[in-house]
Amino acid sequence: MAGERPASLEAWRDPEVTITRTERSFVIEPAEGGSDVGLVFIPGARVDPSAYLWKLSGIVAESGATVVITEPTLNLAFFDTRPLSAFTADAPDVSEWYVGGHSLGGVRACQLAGTGTDAAADPPVAGVVLFGSYCANDLSDTDLRVLSLVGERDGLSTPEKVADAAHLLPPTAETVLLPGANHAAFGDYGPQPGDDTATASDEDTRDRITDAVAGFLSSAQ
Repeated sequence: MAGERPASLEAWRDPEVTITRTERSFVIEPAEGGSDVGLVFIPGARVDPSAYLWKLSGIVAESGATVVITEPTLNLAFFDTRPLSAFTADAPDVSEWYVGGHSLGGVRACQLAGTGTDAAADPPVAGVVLFGSYCANDLSDTDLRVLSLVGERDGLSTPEKVADAAHLLPPTAETVLLPGANHAAFGDYGPQPGDDTATASDEDTRDRITDAVAGFLSSAQ
């Protein structure tokens, strides 16, 4: 699913961030005063990574963190066998890494986070950020910091499905409900089959995503 051009252009034109495209990712960095915290973000299945530029750029401007949006193989995270280091290499100044994703991208992020807790992990993973997603592997015994954003009107990763999988997360995991947001509201790519209708505006959902994730990443510094 292609990203919507107006939203993408708004991110590119934002003077508070700089966006660079590499062979494997989009890198969003603050124009000034960046921190040493970064987030590798994995798109949902068949969603073009550019569809997340606008929703994620506010996090960068607000927190000073760097966001690397991956370009998965065939636009499907489960076909992408590259290690996390393949993407963190695109932001060498970052020293503390989080991994996250939307929908199936979040499931893949949980897998990478699990291997990122190993003593020899390169890079080690400090935490996980989930957008309309949940883990399929068990992270409950780890020290990972976890933030889970849930759309109130998500028809795919419903609040009930997310709650049913919550036991796989550490007990300290934070969950934030986004009022009126559906599954597709986490990006900008248009309607998605099986989803419910969003009642919140894109601007309101973006503001809530920015507040939640920027606060979460800033508190790590």
